[in-house]
Amino acid sequence: MTSGSPIRLLIADDQALVRGALAALLGLEADIEVVAQVGRGDEVVDAVATTHADVALLDIEMPGVDGIQAAADLRASGSGCRALIVTTFGRPGYLARAMKAGASGFVVKDTPATALADAVRRVHAGLRVVDPALAAESLAQGDSPLTERETDVLEIARTGGSIADIARILHLSEGTVRNHLSSAIGKTGGRNRADAARIAEENGWL
Repeated sequence: MTSGSPIRLLIADDQALVRGALAALLGLEADIEVVAQVGRGDEVVDAVATTHADVALLDIEMPGVDGIQAAADLRASGSGCRALIVTTFGRPGYLARAMKAGASGFVVKDTPATALADAVRRVHAGLRVVDPALAAESLAQGDSPLTERETDVLEIARTGGSIADIARILHLSEGTVRNHLSSAIGKTGGRNRADAARIAEENGWL
């Protein structure tokens, strides 16, 4: 992009130092203007509406909602703002979920500043940008083997929820919860539900 208005960029990251560093680096680019910085995923849609950002740089792990859900919320808002996930967590499962949520790009935080700026430009131009090593790993791994319900029970189990807690929250019987947990443990190869939740999280399935 060599002429016209600069690309209006929003940066969402719960770590103020990271947010500031990204803003400083990308703000040096003549064709990129950082118009907003937020620290929560549930602040993204409102900030985009206020600033008319063209591209949103989203971390995955944020309070409120995570970056993947924020990308889905952005798409649903109809703002036209494109989402670029930039994360420390280069997990294949995260990549697949982000693409399904409508993100236009997925890169890791150790991407050089020049490459990150180029990713912003490409996403703004309507192209998809994906870390090549992660894309290859994601294709090799395939989609999550867990069903939606198995994912739900592991999400609660990883926070220490008991069988009774999970049953109450999901409006299921305790027997059904045990069946889902047993299946999830088998599919992940975990030793128990905590181990299954850890394995699923490491693969980006939660």
